[in-house]
This record gives sequence, structure tokens and C-alpha cells, in this order.
Amino acid sequence: MEMRSMDDDKVFKALGDPTRRKLLDRLCEENGQTLGQLCMNLDMARQSATQHLGILEAANLVSTVKRGREKRHFINPVPLHDIYERWVRKFETHRLTLLHDLKNELEGEWK
Repeated sequence: MEMRSMDDDKVFKALGDPTRRKLLDRLCEENGQTLGQLCMNLDMARQSATQHLGILEAANLVSTVKRGREKRHFINPVPLHDIYERWVRKFETHRLTLLHDLKNELEGEWK
């Protein structure tokens, strides 16, 4: 398997879990958080968060910097951009917008 496919697999695996997506959302809101800050209001043990962050780091979606006793976590958007370039951009924005609008309109009729 080529390196790019392996990297994409790691990114998709990391993004496939709602808890990991929530951690990325939290880092988007405030980059550079400690483990304790990320665990606040998540109802998650530090050990669980550490495991999820490890998967995000393996996918290169999160990087860490040690500052004294603290370890700060930072989102890395480059792998997401790579996925976008490979899987989304090749479709015309106009077509995607029309499909998105149609989907929303049809779903609205069923509610």
C-alpha cells in the first residue's frame, strides 16, 4: 500500500469516531489546550482522552508541545486539507451546493 493511502486510512479512522471529532472541535475552538482542559465537560476519563489523542496524533491531526510540566495539544489541519484536495475538491463546488440544497429540501419535506 502506498504511503498516501496509509496516511488517508489513519485520517479516516481518526475522523470516524465522534469523540475524536469532538476533541478536534474543541481544539478548533481553542488551540493549545492541555489534556485536563480537553477533558473538561466531556465526561471522559483522562486515560480515554489520551488514547483518542494518540490516534489523532498518529493520523497527524494533532501535534503536541511540552512546556514545562504541561503538554499542549494543537490541531494540524494539513491532513484534512489533503483529504479535501483528494476527495472533495475534484467535484465542482456548484454541483455539491446544488446537491446539498436538494438534500436539505427533500429532508425538510419529510420532517
